[in-house]
Amino acid sequence: MNKQLSPLLKPVVALVTLTLATFAAQAQAVAGDVKAGESKAAMCIGCHGIPGYQNSFPEIHKVPKIQGQSDKYIVSALTAYKKGDRKHPSMRGIATSLSEQDMADLAAFYAAQGTGAIAETPSKAAAGPVADLLTKGACVSCHGANFSKPIDPSYPKLAGQHSDYLYVALKSYTVTGNQVVGRSNGVMAGIAKQFKPAELKQIASYLGSLDGELQTKPESRFR
Repeated sequence: MNKQLSPLLKPVVALVTLTLATFAAQAQAVAGDVKAGESKAAMCIGCHGIPGYQNSFPEIHKVPKIQGQSDKYIVSALTAYKKGDRKHPSMRGIATSLSEQDMADLAAFYAAQGTGAIAETPSKAAAGPVADLLTKGACVSCHGANFSKPIDPSYPKLAGQHSDYLYVALKSYTVTGNQVVGRSNGVMAGIAKQFKPAELKQIASYLGSLDGELQTKPESRFR
Protein backbone atom coordinates (compact mmCIF):
# COMPACT_ATOMS: atom_id res chain seq x y z
CA MET A 1 0.00 0.00 0.00
CA ASN A 2 2.70 2.51 0.96
CA LYS A 3 4.38 2.04 -2.41
CA GLN A 4 1.53 4.04 -3.92
CA LEU A 5 2.30 7.06 -1.76
CA SER A 6 4.12 9.91 -3.49
CA PRO A 7 7.88 9.89 -2.67
CA LEU A 8 7.56 13.58 -1.80
CA LEU A 9 4.81 12.80 0.68
CA LYS A 10 6.56 9.97 2.54
CA PRO A 11 8.87 12.18 4.66
CA VAL A 12 5.92 14.38 5.56
CA VAL A 13 3.88 11.34 6.57
CA ALA A 14 6.68 10.06 8.79
CA LEU A 15 7.30 13.43 10.46
CA VAL A 16 3.67 14.31 11.07
CA THR A 17 2.84 10.79 12.26
CA LEU A 18 5.59 11.04 14.87
CA THR A 19 4.47 14.55 15.89
CA LEU A 20 0.80 13.57 16.19
CA ALA A 21 1.67 10.48 18.20
CA THR A 22 3.73 12.63 20.58
CA PHE A 23 0.96 15.20 21.00
CA ALA A 24 -1.63 12.45 21.50
CA ALA A 25 0.49 10.78 24.17
CA GLN A 26 0.88 14.09 25.99
CA ALA A 27 -2.82 14.89 25.72
CA GLN A 28 -3.81 11.48 27.06
CA ALA A 29 -1.43 11.66 30.03
CA VAL A 30 -4.46 12.54 32.17
CA ALA A 31 -6.38 9.39 33.10
CA GLY A 32 -10.06 9.49 32.18
CA ASP A 33 -12.92 8.32 34.38
CA VAL A 34 -15.97 6.78 32.68
CA LYS A 35 -18.41 7.73 35.42
CA ALA A 36 -17.15 11.31 35.53
CA GLY A 37 -17.39 11.48 31.75
CA GLU A 38 -21.02 10.37 31.86
CA SER A 39 -21.86 13.26 34.18
CA LYS A 40 -20.08 15.72 31.87
CA ALA A 41 -21.66 14.52 28.62
CA ALA A 42 -24.81 16.66 28.86
CA MET A 43 -23.36 19.19 26.41
CA CYS A 44 -22.67 16.39 23.91
CA ILE A 45 -26.01 14.58 24.02
CA GLY A 46 -27.93 17.25 22.12
CA CYS A 47 -26.01 16.39 18.94
CA HIS A 48 -24.12 13.12 19.44
CA GLY A 49 -26.85 11.36 21.41
CA ILE A 50 -29.56 11.61 18.75
CA PRO A 51 -29.42 9.01 15.93
CA GLY A 52 -29.40 10.71 12.54
CA TYR A 53 -29.06 14.23 13.95
CA GLN A 54 -27.82 16.63 11.28
CA ASN A 55 -25.49 19.60 11.37
CA SER A 56 -25.96 22.37 8.81
CA PHE A 57 -22.40 23.74 8.96
CA PRO A 58 -20.54 24.04 6.66
CA GLU A 59 -23.13 21.97 4.78
CA ILE A 60 -25.87 19.59 5.86
CA HIS A 61 -24.46 16.30 7.19
CA LYS A 62 -24.99 13.94 10.09
CA VAL A 63 -22.90 14.61 13.18
CA PRO A 64 -20.25 11.92 13.63
CA LYS A 65 -20.74 8.78 15.66
CA ILE A 66 -18.36 9.07 18.60
CA GLN A 67 -19.48 6.16 20.77
CA GLY A 68 -16.85 3.49 20.23
CA GLN A 69 -14.05 5.79 19.03
CA SER A 70 -10.82 5.38 20.99
CA ASP A 71 -10.28 7.64 23.97
CA LYS A 72 -7.01 8.91 22.52
CA TYR A 73 -8.66 9.92 19.26
CA ILE A 74 -11.43 11.79 21.05
CA VAL A 75 -8.90 13.69 23.18
CA SER A 76 -6.82 14.42 20.07
CA ALA A 77 -9.87 15.75 18.19
CA LEU A 78 -11.07 17.90 21.09
CA THR A 79 -7.57 19.28 21.54
CA ALA A 80 -7.42 20.18 17.85
CA TYR A 81 -10.75 22.03 18.10
CA LYS A 82 -9.52 23.87 21.20
CA LYS A 83 -6.28 24.93 19.50
CA GLY A 84 -8.06 25.90 16.30
CA ASP A 85 -6.38 23.22 14.17
CA ARG A 86 -9.90 22.01 13.46
CA LYS A 87 -12.11 24.95 12.58
CA HIS A 88 -15.73 24.61 13.61
CA PRO A 89 -17.32 27.43 15.64
CA SER A 90 -19.59 25.21 17.76
CA MET A 91 -16.97 22.60 18.53
CA ARG A 92 -14.35 25.27 19.16
CA GLY A 93 -16.62 26.89 21.73
CA ILE A 94 -17.27 23.59 23.48
CA ALA A 95 -13.66 22.41 23.41
CA THR A 96 -12.36 25.74 24.72
CA SER A 97 -14.47 25.26 27.84
CA LEU A 98 -12.95 21.85 28.59
CA SER A 99 -9.95 21.11 30.76
CA GLU A 100 -7.60 18.21 30.01
CA GLN A 101 -9.39 16.22 32.71
CA ASP A 102 -12.78 16.97 31.15
CA MET A 103 -11.55 15.76 27.76
CA ALA A 104 -10.07 12.60 29.26
CA ASP A 105 -13.27 11.82 31.17
CA LEU A 106 -15.53 12.37 28.13
CA ALA A 107 -13.19 10.30 25.98
CA ALA A 108 -13.23 7.42 28.47
CA PHE A 109 -17.03 7.53 28.60
CA TYR A 110 -17.57 7.44 24.83
CA ALA A 111 -14.77 4.95 24.14
CA ALA A 112 -16.46 2.45 26.44
CA GLN A 113 -19.60 2.34 24.29
CA GLY A 114 -18.50 0.55 21.11
CA THR A 115 -20.46 -2.28 19.54
CA GLY A 116 -17.80 -4.90 20.24
CA ALA A 117 -15.42 -7.05 18.20
CA ILE A 118 -15.12 -6.37 14.48
CA ALA A 119 -13.65 -8.71 11.85
CA GLU A 120 -10.07 -8.11 10.78
CA THR A 121 -11.15 -7.56 7.17
CA PRO A 122 -13.80 -5.17 5.79
CA SER A 123 -17.36 -6.47 5.82
CA LYS A 124 -17.44 -5.98 2.06
CA ALA A 125 -14.73 -5.53 -0.53
CA ALA A 126 -14.27 -2.23 -2.31
CA ALA A 127 -15.24 -2.17 -5.96
CA GLY A 128 -12.36 -1.75 -8.42
CA PRO A 129 -12.37 2.07 -8.79
CA VAL A 130 -12.84 2.64 -5.07
CA ALA A 131 -10.13 0.11 -4.23
CA ASP A 132 -7.79 2.08 -6.48
CA LEU A 133 -8.65 5.31 -4.68
CA LEU A 134 -8.03 3.71 -1.27
CA THR A 135 -4.69 2.42 -2.50
CA LYS A 136 -3.74 5.82 -3.89
CA GLY A 137 -4.50 7.40 -0.52
CA ALA A 138 -2.72 4.62 1.40
CA CYS A 139 -5.73 4.60 3.73
CA VAL A 140 -5.10 1.10 5.09
CA SER A 141 -1.58 2.03 6.21
CA CYS A 142 -2.99 4.35 8.90
CA HIS A 143 -6.58 3.26 9.51
CA GLY A 144 -6.09 -0.52 9.39
CA ALA A 145 -7.12 -3.25 6.97
CA ASN A 146 -10.68 -3.21 8.32
CA PHE A 147 -10.71 0.61 8.72
CA SER A 148 -11.59 0.07 12.37
CA LYS A 149 -8.15 -0.64 13.84
CA PRO A 150 -5.85 2.36 13.23
CA ILE A 151 -2.11 1.91 13.66
CA ASP A 152 -2.22 4.65 16.29
CA PRO A 153 -5.19 5.07 18.66
CA SER A 154 -5.09 8.83 18.11
CA TYR A 155 -6.28 8.19 14.53
CA PRO A 156 -10.02 7.72 13.96
CA LYS A 157 -11.89 4.53 13.27
CA LEU A 158 -13.66 5.04 9.93
CA ALA A 159 -15.71 1.91 9.24
CA GLY A 160 -19.41 2.56 9.65
CA GLN A 161 -19.05 6.30 10.21
CA HIS A 162 -21.68 8.46 8.51
CA SER A 163 -20.66 8.83 4.86
CA ASP A 164 -21.79 12.44 4.56
CA TYR A 165 -19.75 13.38 7.64
CA LEU A 166 -16.68 11.61 6.25
CA TYR A 167 -17.07 13.49 2.97
CA VAL A 168 -17.27 16.86 4.75
CA ALA A 169 -14.30 15.93 6.95
CA LEU A 170 -12.17 14.87 4.00
CA LYS A 171 -12.97 18.06 2.10
CA SER A 172 -12.08 20.16 5.14
CA TYR A 173 -8.45 19.05 4.82
CA THR A 174 -8.30 20.70 1.40
CA VAL A 175 -9.51 24.10 2.66
CA THR A 176 -6.96 26.86 3.24
CA GLY A 177 -7.28 30.48 4.31
CA ASN A 178 -10.76 30.14 5.79
CA GLN A 179 -11.33 31.36 9.33
CA VAL A 180 -14.22 29.03 10.19
CA VAL A 181 -13.79 25.96 7.96
CA GLY A 182 -10.84 23.62 7.55
CA ARG A 183 -8.50 21.25 9.34
CA SER A 184 -4.75 21.57 9.74
CA ASN A 185 -3.06 18.21 9.26
CA GLY A 186 -0.08 17.87 6.95
CA VAL A 187 -0.63 14.21 6.16
CA MET A 188 -4.36 14.35 5.53
CA ALA A 189 -4.08 17.57 3.55
CA GLY A 190 -1.52 16.01 1.24
CA ILE A 191 -3.68 12.92 0.78
CA ALA A 192 -7.06 14.62 0.39
CA LYS A 193 -5.79 17.14 -2.15
CA GLN A 194 -4.94 14.27 -4.52
CA PHE A 195 -8.64 13.63 -5.10
CA LYS A 196 -11.53 15.36 -6.79
CA PRO A 197 -14.66 15.95 -4.68
CA ALA A 198 -16.47 13.13 -6.48
CA GLU A 199 -13.64 10.75 -5.59
CA LEU A 200 -13.70 11.82 -1.94
CA LYS A 201 -17.42 11.12 -1.95
CA GLN A 202 -16.80 7.61 -3.33
CA ILE A 203 -14.29 6.89 -0.59
CA ALA A 204 -16.62 8.22 2.10
CA SER A 205 -19.57 6.24 0.75
CA TYR A 206 -17.62 2.98 0.86
CA LEU A 207 -16.22 3.52 4.35
CA GLY A 208 -19.64 4.44 5.67
CA SER A 209 -21.15 1.25 4.26
CA LEU A 210 -18.87 -1.02 6.30
CA ASP A 211 -19.64 -2.70 9.60
CA GLY A 212 -17.83 -0.96 12.44
CA GLU A 213 -17.68 -0.36 16.16
CA LEU A 214 -19.08 3.15 16.02
CA GLN A 215 -22.64 3.90 17.00
CA THR A 216 -25.00 6.59 18.18
CA LYS A 217 -26.81 5.24 21.20
CA PRO A 218 -29.74 7.42 22.32
CA GLU A 219 -29.26 8.86 25.78
CA SER A 220 -31.72 10.51 28.10
CA ARG A 221 -31.50 14.26 28.33
CA PHE A 222 -32.37 13.93 32.00
CA ARG A 223 -29.83 12.46 34.37
